[in-house]
Amino acid sequence: MTPLGEQSLIMEKHSMKTPIRLTLAATALTTFGLAASASHAGGFALIEQGVKGLGNAYAGAAASAEDASTIFFNPAGMTLLDGHQVVAGLHIIQPSTKFTDNGSKSLITSANTSGGNGGDAADLAVIPNLFLVADINDEVKLGLGISVPFGLGTNYDKDWKGRYQAVETAVEVININPSLAFEVNPQWSVGLGANIQYFKAKLTNAVDFSTVCLGSALAPNCGALNLSTPQTPATDGFADITGTSWGFGYNLGVLFSPTEATRVGLAYRSQVKHSLDGKADFTLPAAAGAISPIAARFADTDITGDIDLPSTLSLSLSHQFNDTWTLLADITRTGWSSYDKLVIEFDNPAKDPSEEVNDWEDVNRYSIGVNFTPSQTWIYRAGIAYDESPVPSAELRSARSPGSDRTWLALGLGYQMAKNLTLDFGYAHLFAKDAEINREGATKDLLKGSYESNVDILSGQVVWVF
Repeated sequence: MTPLGEQSLIMEKHSMKTPIRLTLAATALTTFGLAASASHAGGFALIEQGVKGLGNAYAGAAASAEDASTIFFNPAGMTLLDGHQVVAGLHIIQPSTKFTDNGSKSLITSANTSGGNGGDAADLAVIPNLFLVADINDEVKLGLGISVPFGLGTNYDKDWKGRYQAVETAVEVININPSLAFEVNPQWSVGLGANIQYFKAKLTNAVDFSTVCLGSALAPNCGALNLSTPQTPATDGFADITGTSWGFGYNLGVLFSPTEATRVGLAYRSQVKHSLDGKADFTLPAAAGAISPIAARFADTDITGDIDLPSTLSLSLSHQFNDTWTLLADITRTGWSSYDKLVIEFDNPAKDPSEEVNDWEDVNRYSIGVNFTPSQTWIYRAGIAYDESPVPSAELRSARSPGSDRTWLALGLGYQMAKNLTLDFGYAHLFAKDAEINREGATKDLLKGSYESNVDILSGQVVWVF
Protein backbone atom coordinates (compact mmCIF):
# COMPACT_ATOMS: atom_id res chain seq x y z
CA MET A 1 0.00 0.00 0.00
CA THR A 2 2.30 -1.67 0.25
CA PRO A 3 1.50 3.42 0.64
CA LEU A 4 2.34 5.16 -4.66
CA GLY A 5 3.01 1.72 -3.58
CA GLU A 6 4.42 -0.02 -6.58
CA GLN A 7 6.20 1.03 -9.73
CA SER A 8 7.52 -1.47 -12.19
CA LEU A 9 8.72 -1.81 -15.73
CA ILE A 10 6.33 -4.10 -17.51
CA MET A 11 7.05 -6.00 -20.69
CA GLU A 12 4.51 -7.66 -22.86
CA LYS A 13 4.91 -11.39 -23.50
CA HIS A 14 7.05 -11.81 -26.56
CA SER A 15 9.23 -14.01 -28.70
CA MET A 16 12.72 -13.06 -29.81
CA LYS A 17 11.20 -12.10 -33.18
CA THR A 18 8.79 -9.64 -31.63
CA PRO A 19 10.04 -6.38 -30.07
CA ILE A 20 9.28 -6.02 -26.41
CA ARG A 21 7.24 -2.92 -25.69
CA LEU A 22 8.69 -1.55 -22.45
CA THR A 23 6.35 0.58 -20.41
CA LEU A 24 6.50 2.10 -16.97
CA ALA A 25 3.72 1.53 -14.44
CA ALA A 26 3.82 3.60 -11.29
CA THR A 27 1.52 2.21 -8.64
CA ALA A 28 0.40 4.78 -6.12
CA LEU A 29 0.32 3.58 -2.49
CA THR A 30 1.15 6.03 0.58
CA THR A 31 3.39 8.07 4.56
CA PHE A 32 6.29 9.78 6.07
CA GLY A 33 8.74 7.17 4.78
CA LEU A 34 6.95 4.20 6.32
CA ALA A 35 8.07 0.67 5.66
CA ALA A 36 5.79 -1.76 3.91
CA SER A 37 4.88 -3.62 7.06
CA ALA A 38 4.08 -0.29 8.67
CA SER A 39 0.80 -0.11 6.81
CA HIS A 40 -1.47 -1.27 9.57
CA ALA A 41 -5.06 -1.52 8.40
CA GLY A 42 -4.62 -3.84 5.45
CA GLY A 43 -2.99 -2.85 2.18
CA PHE A 44 -1.30 0.48 2.86
CA ALA A 45 -3.93 2.12 5.07
CA LEU A 46 -2.85 3.59 8.41
CA ILE A 47 -5.28 3.33 11.30
CA GLU A 48 -3.00 5.16 13.77
CA GLN A 49 -5.29 8.17 14.17
CA GLY A 50 -5.29 8.53 17.96
CA VAL A 51 -3.53 7.09 21.00
CA LYS A 52 -6.46 6.14 23.21
CA GLY A 53 -7.68 3.86 20.44
CA LEU A 54 -4.27 2.27 19.95
CA GLY A 55 -4.44 0.80 23.46
CA ASN A 56 -7.63 -1.02 22.43
CA ALA A 57 -6.29 -2.08 18.98
CA TYR A 58 -8.88 0.48 17.77
CA ALA A 59 -11.80 -1.64 18.95
CA GLY A 60 -14.96 0.46 19.25
CA ALA A 61 -13.33 3.40 17.47
CA ALA A 62 -16.56 4.58 15.80
CA ALA A 63 -18.53 4.40 19.08
CA SER A 64 -16.19 5.29 21.96
CA ALA A 65 -15.73 9.01 21.18
CA GLU A 66 -13.24 9.45 24.03
CA ASP A 67 -11.51 12.49 22.53
CA ALA A 68 -11.26 14.69 19.43
CA SER A 69 -9.74 11.88 17.32
CA THR A 70 -13.36 10.77 16.84
CA ILE A 71 -13.26 13.28 13.95
CA PHE A 72 -11.53 10.57 11.91
CA PHE A 73 -13.39 7.49 13.17
CA ASN A 74 -16.91 8.94 13.52
CA PRO A 75 -17.49 12.72 13.48
CA ALA A 76 -20.87 12.26 15.20
CA GLY A 77 -18.92 11.41 18.36
CA MET A 78 -17.92 15.06 18.75
CA THR A 79 -21.33 15.68 20.36
CA LEU A 80 -20.20 13.64 23.40
CA LEU A 81 -17.22 15.92 24.10
CA ASP A 82 -17.40 18.74 26.63
CA GLY A 83 -15.86 22.12 25.90
CA HIS A 84 -13.18 22.88 23.35
CA GLN A 85 -10.56 20.18 22.90
CA VAL A 86 -7.11 19.79 21.35
CA VAL A 87 -5.44 16.39 20.84
CA ALA A 88 -1.81 16.20 19.70
CA GLY A 89 -0.34 12.73 19.24
CA LEU A 90 2.78 11.03 17.95
CA HIS A 91 3.25 7.41 16.82
CA ILE A 92 6.73 5.89 16.67
CA ILE A 93 6.65 2.86 14.40
CA GLN A 94 9.44 0.30 14.11
CA PRO A 95 8.66 -2.27 11.42
CA SER A 96 10.79 -5.12 10.15
CA THR A 97 10.44 -6.61 6.66
CA LYS A 98 12.93 -9.26 5.51
CA PHE A 99 12.96 -11.22 2.26
CA THR A 100 14.31 -14.76 1.85
CA ASP A 101 15.03 -15.91 -1.69
CA ASN A 102 13.67 -19.20 -3.01
CA GLY A 103 14.60 -19.30 -6.68
CA SER A 104 14.51 -15.78 -8.13
CA LYS A 105 15.71 -15.98 -11.72
CA SER A 106 15.65 -14.70 -15.27
CA LEU A 107 12.73 -16.15 -17.22
CA ILE A 108 14.80 -15.79 -20.39
CA THR A 109 17.95 -17.69 -19.38
CA SER A 110 16.71 -19.44 -16.19
CA ALA A 111 19.88 -18.20 -14.47
CA ASN A 112 19.53 -17.24 -10.82
CA THR A 113 19.30 -13.52 -10.23
CA SER A 114 22.46 -12.06 -8.75
CA GLY A 115 22.44 -10.13 -5.49
CA GLY A 116 21.43 -10.57 -1.88
CA ASN A 117 18.12 -10.52 -0.03
CA GLY A 118 17.99 -6.73 0.27
CA GLY A 119 18.51 -6.33 4.01
CA ASP A 120 15.72 -5.17 6.30
CA ALA A 121 13.58 -3.09 3.95
CA ALA A 122 11.78 -1.29 6.77
CA ASP A 123 12.77 1.98 8.45
CA LEU A 124 11.72 3.69 11.67
CA ALA A 125 8.81 6.07 11.06
CA VAL A 126 7.09 8.81 13.04
CA ILE A 127 3.46 9.77 12.36
CA PRO A 128 1.81 12.84 13.92
CA ASN A 129 -1.90 13.47 14.54
CA LEU A 130 -3.65 16.73 15.40
CA PHE A 131 -7.37 17.05 16.18
CA LEU A 132 -9.35 20.07 17.37
CA VAL A 133 -13.01 20.36 18.42
CA ALA A 134 -14.86 23.63 19.06
CA ASP A 135 -17.97 23.63 21.26
CA ILE A 136 -20.45 25.84 19.39
CA ASN A 137 -23.36 24.97 21.70
CA ASP A 138 -24.85 21.91 23.39
CA GLU A 139 -26.00 20.46 20.06
CA VAL A 140 -23.41 21.59 17.51
CA LYS A 141 -19.66 20.89 17.34
CA LEU A 142 -17.02 21.90 14.81
CA GLY A 143 -13.83 19.92 14.29
CA LEU A 144 -10.60 19.78 12.34
CA GLY A 145 -8.30 16.80 11.93
CA ILE A 146 -4.85 16.62 10.33
CA SER A 147 -3.43 13.12 9.97
CA VAL A 148 -1.88 10.47 7.70
CA PRO A 149 -4.52 7.90 6.65
CA PHE A 150 -2.37 5.97 4.16
CA GLY A 151 1.33 5.23 4.03
CA LEU A 152 3.96 2.94 2.62
CA GLY A 153 7.72 2.81 2.22
CA THR A 154 10.48 0.30 1.58
CA ASN A 155 14.19 0.68 0.97
CA TYR A 156 16.20 -2.32 -0.24
CA ASP A 157 19.88 -2.66 -1.05
CA LYS A 158 20.41 -1.42 -4.61
CA ASP A 159 21.92 -4.73 -5.76
CA TRP A 160 19.35 -7.09 -4.22
CA LYS A 161 17.62 -9.87 -6.13
CA GLY A 162 14.40 -7.91 -6.55
CA ARG A 163 16.03 -4.69 -7.72
CA TYR A 164 14.22 -4.77 -11.07
CA GLN A 165 10.87 -4.63 -9.26
CA ALA A 166 11.65 -2.27 -6.37
CA VAL A 167 14.48 -0.48 -4.61
CA GLU A 168 13.00 2.52 -2.82
CA THR A 169 9.36 3.38 -2.15
CA ALA A 170 8.50 6.54 -0.22
CA VAL A 171 4.86 7.60 -0.24
CA GLU A 172 2.82 9.88 2.00
CA VAL A 173 -0.78 11.06 2.12
CA ILE A 174 -1.67 13.97 4.39
CA ASN A 175 -5.38 14.40 5.14
CA ILE A 176 -7.09 17.62 6.30
CA ASN A 177 -10.54 16.83 7.70
CA PRO A 178 -12.89 19.72 8.69
CA SER A 179 -15.99 18.28 10.38
CA LEU A 180 -19.40 19.16 11.79
CA ALA A 181 -21.61 17.25 14.24
CA PHE A 182 -25.22 17.65 15.42
CA GLU A 183 -27.01 16.10 18.39
CA VAL A 184 -30.49 15.27 17.08
CA ASN A 185 -31.71 14.09 20.50
CA PRO A 186 -30.14 12.34 23.52
CA GLN A 187 -30.12 9.03 21.60
CA TRP A 188 -28.98 10.11 18.13
CA SER A 189 -26.12 12.20 16.76
CA VAL A 190 -24.90 12.68 13.19
CA GLY A 191 -21.66 14.02 11.77
CA LEU A 192 -20.01 14.76 8.47
CA GLY A 193 -16.66 15.95 7.21
CA ALA A 194 -14.69 16.89 4.12
CA ASN A 195 -11.34 15.28 3.31
CA ILE A 196 -8.65 17.26 1.52
CA GLN A 197 -5.68 15.05 0.69
CA TYR A 198 -2.16 15.70 -0.51
CA PHE A 199 -0.44 12.70 -2.10
CA LYS A 200 3.31 12.49 -2.70
CA ALA A 201 5.40 9.57 -3.91
CA LYS A 202 8.90 8.56 -4.92
CA LEU A 203 9.62 5.17 -6.49
CA THR A 204 12.86 3.70 -7.78
CA ASN A 205 14.03 0.42 -9.29
CA ALA A 206 16.80 -0.98 -11.47
CA VAL A 207 16.28 -1.55 -15.21
CA ASP A 208 17.76 -4.59 -16.99
CA PHE A 209 18.95 -3.07 -20.27
CA SER A 210 20.28 -6.37 -21.59
CA THR A 211 16.73 -7.70 -21.63
CA VAL A 212 15.53 -4.40 -23.10
CA CYS A 213 17.98 -4.85 -25.98
CA LEU A 214 17.18 -8.54 -26.50
CA GLY A 215 13.49 -7.74 -26.72
CA SER A 216 13.93 -5.02 -29.33
CA ALA A 217 14.63 -4.92 -33.04
CA LEU A 218 18.30 -4.64 -32.09
CA ALA A 219 18.37 -8.20 -30.70
CA PRO A 220 20.79 -9.60 -33.35
CA ASN A 221 23.32 -6.93 -32.40
CA CYS A 222 23.06 -7.12 -28.61
CA GLY A 223 26.19 -9.26 -28.28
CA ALA A 224 28.31 -6.74 -30.12
CA LEU A 225 26.77 -4.02 -27.95
CA ASN A 226 27.65 -5.88 -24.71
CA LEU A 227 23.95 -6.17 -23.88
CA SER A 228 23.37 -9.88 -24.40
CA THR A 229 23.33 -11.29 -20.85
CA PRO A 230 20.16 -10.54 -18.85
CA GLN A 231 20.39 -9.43 -15.22
CA THR A 232 24.03 -8.37 -15.43
CA PRO A 233 24.76 -5.59 -12.89
CA ALA A 234 27.11 -3.86 -15.36
CA THR A 235 24.22 -3.30 -17.78
CA ASP A 236 21.66 -2.25 -15.17
CA GLY A 237 20.14 1.20 -15.37
CA PHE A 238 17.89 2.98 -12.90
CA ALA A 239 14.40 4.49 -12.91
CA ASP A 240 13.25 7.20 -10.49
CA ILE A 241 9.57 8.16 -10.45
CA THR A 242 8.09 11.06 -8.48
CA GLY A 243 4.53 12.34 -8.41
CA THR A 244 2.09 14.49 -6.44
CA SER A 245 -1.66 15.02 -6.35
CA TRP A 246 -4.52 16.68 -4.48
CA GLY A 247 -7.72 14.70 -3.93
CA PHE A 248 -11.06 15.23 -2.20
CA GLY A 249 -13.55 13.05 -0.35
CA TYR A 250 -15.98 13.02 2.57
CA ASN A 251 -16.86 11.09 5.71
CA LEU A 252 -20.17 10.51 7.49
CA GLY A 253 -21.12 9.09 10.86
CA VAL A 254 -24.11 8.18 13.02
CA LEU A 255 -24.02 7.51 16.76
CA PHE A 256 -26.90 5.76 18.53
CA SER A 257 -27.16 5.47 22.32
CA PRO A 258 -30.04 3.12 23.19
CA THR A 259 -29.06 3.37 26.88
CA GLU A 260 -26.67 5.50 28.91
CA ALA A 261 -24.27 2.54 29.00
CA THR A 262 -24.36 1.47 25.34
CA ARG A 263 -23.38 3.22 22.12
CA VAL A 264 -23.37 1.96 18.54
CA GLY A 265 -21.48 3.85 15.86
CA LEU A 266 -21.66 3.55 12.08
CA ALA A 267 -19.13 5.51 10.03
CA TYR A 268 -18.19 5.77 6.36
CA ARG A 269 -15.14 7.32 4.72
CA SER A 270 -15.40 7.80 0.98
CA GLN A 271 -13.03 6.72 -1.75
CA VAL A 272 -10.62 9.47 -2.81
CA LYS A 273 -9.49 9.69 -6.42
CA HIS A 274 -6.01 11.01 -7.12
CA SER A 275 -4.61 12.12 -10.47
CA LEU A 276 -0.84 12.21 -10.23
CA ASP A 277 1.48 14.57 -12.07
CA GLY A 278 5.17 13.85 -11.93
CA LYS A 279 8.39 12.88 -13.63
CA ALA A 280 10.23 9.76 -14.73
CA ASP A 281 14.02 10.09 -14.62
CA PHE A 282 16.25 7.37 -16.07
CA THR A 283 19.92 6.54 -15.66
CA LEU A 284 21.30 4.38 -18.49
CA PRO A 285 24.51 2.34 -18.56
CA ALA A 286 27.01 3.51 -21.17
CA ALA A 287 26.29 0.63 -23.55
CA ALA A 288 22.54 1.37 -23.62
CA GLY A 289 22.91 5.14 -23.65
CA ALA A 290 24.93 4.92 -26.86
CA ILE A 291 22.03 3.27 -28.73
CA SER A 292 19.71 5.95 -30.08
CA PRO A 293 16.40 3.97 -30.07
CA ILE A 294 16.91 2.85 -26.46
CA ALA A 295 18.10 6.27 -25.32
CA ALA A 296 15.03 7.87 -26.90
CA ARG A 297 12.68 5.41 -25.23
CA PHE A 298 14.27 6.06 -21.84
CA ALA A 299 14.54 9.83 -22.07
CA ASP A 300 13.39 11.67 -18.95
CA THR A 301 9.72 12.57 -19.25
CA ASP A 302 6.66 13.84 -17.43
CA ILE A 303 4.01 11.33 -16.34
CA THR A 304 0.38 11.25 -15.24
CA GLY A 305 -1.49 8.49 -13.45
CA ASP A 306 -4.65 7.75 -11.51
CA ILE A 307 -5.16 5.89 -8.24
CA ASP A 308 -8.28 5.45 -6.10
CA LEU A 309 -7.70 5.27 -2.35
CA PRO A 310 -10.34 2.97 -0.85
CA SER A 311 -13.49 3.67 1.13
CA THR A 312 -14.09 2.26 4.61
CA LEU A 313 -17.26 1.31 6.48
CA SER A 314 -17.07 0.75 10.25
CA LEU A 315 -19.56 -0.62 12.77
CA SER A 316 -18.54 -0.21 16.42
CA LEU A 317 -19.92 -0.99 19.87
CA SER A 318 -19.11 0.50 23.27
CA HIS A 319 -20.80 -0.96 26.36
CA GLN A 320 -20.04 0.18 29.90
CA PHE A 321 -20.78 -2.64 32.36
CA ASN A 322 -20.13 -0.45 35.40
CA ASP A 323 -17.92 2.45 36.49
CA THR A 324 -14.85 0.23 36.12
CA TRP A 325 -15.23 -1.93 33.00
CA THR A 326 -16.09 -1.05 29.38
CA LEU A 327 -16.25 -3.46 26.43
CA LEU A 328 -15.37 -2.28 22.91
CA ALA A 329 -15.75 -4.01 19.53
CA ASP A 330 -15.44 -3.09 15.87
CA ILE A 331 -15.59 -4.45 12.34
CA THR A 332 -14.29 -2.33 9.47
CA ARG A 333 -14.65 -3.11 5.78
CA THR A 334 -12.08 -1.54 3.43
CA GLY A 335 -12.87 -1.39 -0.28
CA TRP A 336 -9.49 -2.32 -1.70
CA SER A 337 -11.13 -3.68 -4.86
CA SER A 338 -10.95 -0.07 -6.09
CA TYR A 339 -7.22 -0.71 -6.42
CA ASP A 340 -7.73 -3.11 -9.32
CA LYS A 341 -5.29 -1.56 -11.77
CA LEU A 342 -3.08 1.43 -12.39
CA VAL A 343 -2.74 3.22 -15.70
CA ILE A 344 0.25 5.49 -16.31
CA GLU A 345 0.66 7.78 -19.30
CA PHE A 346 3.93 9.29 -20.49
CA ASP A 347 4.53 12.58 -22.24
CA ASN A 348 7.34 10.86 -24.15
CA PRO A 349 5.67 9.74 -27.42
CA ALA A 350 8.03 6.74 -27.57
CA LYS A 351 6.16 5.21 -24.65
CA ASP A 352 2.59 3.96 -24.82
CA PRO A 353 0.32 4.18 -21.75
CA SER A 354 0.83 1.24 -19.40
CA GLU A 355 -1.66 -0.71 -17.34
CA GLU A 356 -0.82 -2.88 -14.35
CA VAL A 357 -3.36 -5.26 -12.88
CA ASN A 358 -3.43 -5.58 -9.08
CA ASP A 359 -6.84 -7.20 -8.44
CA TRP A 360 -6.79 -6.47 -4.71
CA GLU A 361 -9.81 -7.59 -2.71
CA ASP A 362 -12.13 -5.94 -0.19
CA VAL A 363 -11.11 -6.97 3.33
CA ASN A 364 -12.26 -6.85 6.94
CA ARG A 365 -10.59 -5.86 10.19
CA TYR A 366 -12.01 -7.29 13.44
CA SER A 367 -11.15 -5.98 16.91
CA ILE A 368 -12.25 -6.30 20.52
CA GLY A 369 -10.97 -4.47 23.59
CA VAL A 370 -11.61 -3.44 27.19
CA ASN A 371 -11.08 -0.39 29.36
CA PHE A 372 -10.41 -0.73 33.10
CA THR A 373 -10.94 2.48 35.10
CA PRO A 374 -9.99 1.96 38.77
CA SER A 375 -10.11 5.69 39.56
CA GLN A 376 -10.74 9.08 38.00
CA THR A 377 -6.98 9.47 37.59
CA TRP A 378 -6.04 6.27 35.74
CA ILE A 379 -7.48 4.20 32.91
CA TYR A 380 -5.95 0.99 31.51
CA ARG A 381 -6.67 -0.36 28.04
CA ALA A 382 -6.16 -3.62 26.15
CA GLY A 383 -7.21 -4.95 22.77
CA ILE A 384 -6.70 -7.53 20.06
CA ALA A 385 -7.41 -7.30 16.33
CA TYR A 386 -7.19 -9.39 13.18
CA ASP A 387 -6.43 -7.48 10.00
CA GLU A 388 -6.86 -9.12 6.60
CA SER A 389 -4.54 -8.42 3.67
CA PRO A 390 -6.12 -7.46 0.32
CA VAL A 391 -3.37 -9.15 -1.74
CA PRO A 392 -5.03 -12.25 -3.26
CA SER A 393 -1.98 -14.31 -4.28
CA ALA A 394 1.80 -14.61 -4.34
CA GLU A 395 1.73 -13.70 -8.04
CA LEU A 396 0.12 -10.32 -7.25
CA ARG A 397 2.18 -9.55 -4.15
CA SER A 398 4.59 -6.66 -4.67
CA ALA A 399 8.06 -6.12 -3.26
CA ARG A 400 6.91 -2.57 -2.58
CA SER A 401 3.97 -3.73 -0.44
CA PRO A 402 4.51 -7.35 0.65
CA GLY A 403 1.81 -7.23 3.30
CA SER A 404 -0.03 -10.20 4.79
CA ASP A 405 -2.72 -10.90 7.39
CA ARG A 406 -1.79 -9.44 10.78
CA THR A 407 -2.78 -9.98 14.40
CA TRP A 408 -2.61 -7.03 16.82
CA LEU A 409 -1.93 -7.18 20.56
CA ALA A 410 -2.26 -3.77 22.21
CA LEU A 411 -2.01 -2.14 25.65
CA GLY A 412 -2.51 1.43 26.80
CA LEU A 413 -2.99 3.74 29.75
CA GLY A 414 -4.32 7.20 30.42
CA TYR A 415 -3.38 9.60 33.21
CA GLN A 416 -5.50 12.59 34.26
CA MET A 417 -2.83 15.14 35.16
CA ALA A 418 -5.28 17.95 35.85
CA LYS A 419 -8.93 18.74 35.34
CA ASN A 420 -8.27 19.89 31.77
CA LEU A 421 -5.16 17.88 30.87
CA THR A 422 -4.76 14.15 30.10
CA LEU A 423 -1.80 12.09 28.92
CA ASP A 424 -2.32 8.85 26.97
CA PHE A 425 0.17 6.17 25.98
CA GLY A 426 -0.23 3.04 23.88
CA TYR A 427 1.82 0.12 22.61
CA ALA A 428 0.99 -2.51 20.00
CA HIS A 429 2.84 -5.42 18.46
CA LEU A 430 1.71 -6.73 15.08
CA PHE A 431 2.36 -10.36 14.18
CA ALA A 432 2.34 -10.76 10.39
CA LYS A 433 1.89 -14.07 8.63
CA ASP A 434 4.78 -15.10 6.39
CA ALA A 435 4.02 -13.91 2.87
CA GLU A 436 5.02 -15.76 -0.31
CA ILE A 437 5.94 -13.81 -3.43
CA ASN A 438 6.16 -15.23 -6.95
CA ARG A 439 5.98 -12.15 -9.12
CA GLU A 440 7.08 -11.70 -12.71
CA GLY A 441 8.67 -8.34 -13.36
CA ALA A 442 8.87 -6.07 -16.35
CA THR A 443 12.10 -7.39 -17.78
CA LYS A 444 11.18 -11.08 -17.51
CA ASP A 445 12.61 -11.38 -14.00
CA LEU A 446 10.93 -13.64 -11.44
CA LEU A 447 11.09 -12.60 -7.79
CA LYS A 448 10.39 -15.75 -5.79
CA GLY A 449 10.68 -16.16 -2.04
CA SER A 450 8.99 -15.19 1.20
CA TYR A 451 8.72 -12.27 3.59
CA GLU A 452 8.86 -12.22 7.38
CA SER A 453 7.47 -9.05 8.94
CA ASN A 454 6.44 -7.58 12.27
CA VAL A 455 5.73 -4.13 13.66
CA ASP A 456 6.08 -2.38 17.02
CA ILE A 457 4.15 0.83 17.68
CA LEU A 458 4.70 3.17 20.64
CA SER A 459 2.44 6.21 20.87
CA GLY A 460 1.75 9.16 23.14
CA GLN A 461 -0.62 12.11 23.12
CA VAL A 462 -1.77 15.13 25.09
CA VAL A 463 -5.47 16.01 25.44
CA TRP A 464 -6.26 19.59 26.49
CA VAL A 465 -9.82 20.66 27.29
CA PHE A 466 -10.67 24.34 27.73
